[in-house]
Amino acid sequence: MKTRMIVLAAVVGMAGTSLIASTSISGKYVEARTAEVFTGGCIMSSEADTVGRQAVLAWKVDRGSFNGVALDGLAVVAALSGDANLGIHEIGGVRAHVRSAVVVDERANAAQRIALVAMASELAKSNMGTVVNVTSAPIQFTESDHGINVSTSQVKLEVSTHVDHDPTCGSMQWFAPLAQVTDATLSQTEEHSFTGSSLGTKWSAPNKRSSYIGTFAH
Repeated sequence: MKTRMIVLAAVVGMAGTSLIASTSISGKYVEARTAEVFTGGCIMSSEADTVGRQAVLAWKVDRGSFNGVALDGLAVVAALSGDANLGIHEIGGVRAHVRSAVVVDERANAAQRIALVAMASELAKSNMGTVVNVTSAPIQFTESDHGINVSTSQVKLEVSTHVDHDPTCGSMQWFAPLAQVTDATLSQTEEHSFTGSSLGTKWSAPNKRSSYIGTFAH
């Protein structure tokens, strides 16, 4: 509890200020949503007001530091829940009000936990909204030729690089990634779930063209 409060206080304190220098960091990124990203207009219209309000974002640092704190090899996961489709503002809708729950790598020390939350908030470009909960837990973030798997308390994510991008029936990409990326590929979500209690909702949204796999550098 004490660690959680320290992290939350640090994030709130930085919200209205520019993040300081000594930031040079890179790694892997994956996200999945509860609505299709690549689909036809009919499916998009049916989902726009009913789903797409939740997402999971995950980062694994290959090397580098954020705000002067080394984060090599550490991971952070954010579960987002909004009152509207998280990407609908990109096509003329209202921007969702979002609450997020963050899991930081249990191997991180106190300074690294604060830096991981700050890094995620910065790279997510305000899409994380209000951070309401921060916990520390083991995070498995594994990569293969087939995709990325992320597993931690409250979150399960399996994303495959093999996805059908056939534009028949008017299928197209509707939304950009929710975080800053240097390279991102539309991917197939095999498993995507959040079982925590801090956001007032739980979800499971497998088997969708609703994810991105990419890299980040900042």
